[in-house]
Amino acid sequence: MSHAMPRLTSSVLVSAMVRRANHAGGSAAVLARGDDTAGGILILACERGSGGRLFERGLGPSGDPALLPSGPADGDDSALTDYWRRRRERDPDLWVVEIDSADAEAIAAETLGLA
Repeated sequence: MSHAMPRLTSSVLVSAMVRRANHAGGSAAVLARGDDTAGGILILACERGSGGRLFERGLGPSGDPALLPSGPADGDDSALTDYWRRRRERDPDLWVVEIDSADAEAIAAETLGLA
C-alpha cells in the first residue's frame, strides 16, 4: 500500500515561487490571487520586463506532470495580459504569477516539483 504525499496548497506554492525568484536575483509578483487551496497557477515568465511567455502545470506527452506553454506563443504584453484576464474571468480560482528572471521557467518548474 503506497501513501501519497500531501499536495501543497496553491498559496504555499506561489509564496515559495516568489521567494525562490527573489533569492535567485530575479523578482516575482502575484498579478492575480486565486483559490488558496487548489487554484491553478499560470506563470508569466519574462526577462527584464520583456519577452513574456506563459506556462502552467499540466501533463506532458509522456503523461507525467510538466510545465507546459500556455496562451499566445509570441504575444506582446497586451496579448498576454488579455489572455490571462480572460482565463481569470472563466476561472476566478486561477493564480497568475509573473517571474522576471533569466531562469523564470526553471524557477517555476522547480517550485512546482516538475524539475
